[in-house]
Amino acid sequence: MSDPLLFHPHRYDPADLDETSRRLLRATIDWFENRGKRALVDSYHEREWYADFLDFAARERLFATFLTPSADGADDKDKRWDTARNAALSEILGFYGLGYWYTWQVTVLGLGPVWQSDNAAARARAAELLDQGHVMAFGLSERPHGADIYATDMLLTPDGEGGFRATGGKYYIGNGNVAGLVSVFGRRADVEGPEGYVFFAADSRHPAYRLVRNVVNAQMYVSEFRLEDYPVRAEDVLHTGPAAFDAALNTVNVGKFNLCTASIGICEHAMYEAVTHAHGRVLYGRRVTDFPHVRRELTDAYARLVAMKLFSDRAVDYFRSAGPDDRRYLLFNPMTKMKVTTEGEKVIDLLWDVIAAKGFEADTYFDKAAKDIRGLPKLEGTVHVNLALILKFMPNYLFRPQPHPAVPTRRDAADDEFLFRQGPARGLGAIRFHDWRAAYDAYARVPNVARFREQADGLVALLAAHAPDETQQRDLDFLLTTGQLFALVVYGQLILEQAEPAGLDPDLLDEIFDLLVRDFSGYATELHGKPATTDEQAAWALAHLRRPVVDADRTARVWQRVADLAGAYEMRQ
Repeated sequence: MSDPLLFHPHRYDPADLDETSRRLLRATIDWFENRGKRALVDSYHEREWYADFLDFAARERLFATFLTPSADGADDKDKRWDTARNAALSEILGFYGLGYWYTWQVTVLGLGPVWQSDNAAARARAAELLDQGHVMAFGLSERPHGADIYATDMLLTPDGEGGFRATGGKYYIGNGNVAGLVSVFGRRADVEGPEGYVFFAADSRHPAYRLVRNVVNAQMYVSEFRLEDYPVRAEDVLHTGPAAFDAALNTVNVGKFNLCTASIGICEHAMYEAVTHAHGRVLYGRRVTDFPHVRRELTDAYARLVAMKLFSDRAVDYFRSAGPDDRRYLLFNPMTKMKVTTEGEKVIDLLWDVIAAKGFEADTYFDKAAKDIRGLPKLEGTVHVNLALILKFMPNYLFRPQPHPAVPTRRDAADDEFLFRQGPARGLGAIRFHDWRAAYDAYARVPNVARFREQADGLVALLAAHAPDETQQRDLDFLLTTGQLFALVVYGQLILEQAEPAGLDPDLLDEIFDLLVRDFSGYATELHGKPATTDEQAAWALAHLRRPVVDADRTARVWQRVADLAGAYEMRQ
């Protein structure tokens, strides 16, 4: 039986997208399904570079169609940067393997500085390379500094002819082995401070571009490369000064959203495989899925996965409706990166507790999922970095709402061009939000939504009466726990906003908020135990522990949805 809330390769047809998008997504699924599970598994274990997938993408002009903005599409009506269909492709690629998603993801990142640039020649070159089937790379991080772009050692020396000579290394750069265009961040050797930053386009095939090695033991190629006196022509320069810094951060704003959909795809495939295995296995004379703890773990995994999808689908609408006067997406973006990907880890852990040793077997998809799911919370900024970013939005979100026009569901065939003119990467603390309580009020009749709302209101009361003092505000360990409590409120809001468009069953919504009540209580307990927590804050934490509203019949109905996944999908061998 097919669950309408989960991606199913055999039944997938996104009717809300245009015909070309549907055809390309279907072609992508068919390529993987016809290739089969054995090839998927073997190429993963042999760490085989996925040239066959890139050949397919080139033939279909997949990346060219999905990643070329309309303005650069040479009147091709199908080319645009459409977050809805990009999210759909990202989920599909994650479903079949992180490596296939990764080459797409770093192409997205590599294009970010180009599409933000006013350099018409560089834009035209990028569009042409995409048409030829090339992938791109994003040369930001360095081995000594990570993604600390303030400390870049990629140095550009003026050549006296309007260009530069670039020398330095970059580390952890996906696609760096084959990228037709690498967007590289560096600084001028003759200019101090932010005015010296430069983003420029390099070519991995140039003789002065030296590929050092693959820094990971995986199917994907995550390169270390060095530029040795690399000639940077004036037409290669994408951004200079503070604009280069902004381009780096704004590119990550666009690209890191894809981590949530990759996580969702991985979890969906793993869920089909795990439930099918568990439901067909008999131990001690009983079907494994008859054990109460197994049912609880699988039900929790399913509810967490659906919540991941609901939040991410709704976040797409905020991205697509964003503009200079509505930048709420800048909160929901680190939420998808931090919260959804860590939820993905929890889903895999719950499934693995059930299938146990089966999760190690080499011929399963699960074996790959269990390894790869760990990477997503650690890419494009760690969980802690994104949680600290989320905290910047907390005062305005909780205490100073202002009216905003309703954000509709956005699956229209439109170009999301604002993403490439986001402007200066600052002012996050000034962004205003609509009243989060409205989404909760609309579902106050759902028992666990109402119970979680008590906890959310309690968080507001805590921050109003016992806000972190100056010492606590410098204690990131303390603040991160507060951030987790806040993140749950934001997470619940978008889940509720997406419940009606998704046609979510009230039982399943109640089960999702059963989880959120438990999660809030867990973080409150953690806050209680922090060394920096005051007596008043500790008392608040204990007072806001809640048990979810238990309904055995509701949970049994949700369990049946999980049991129906057994045998629902298995990849062709």
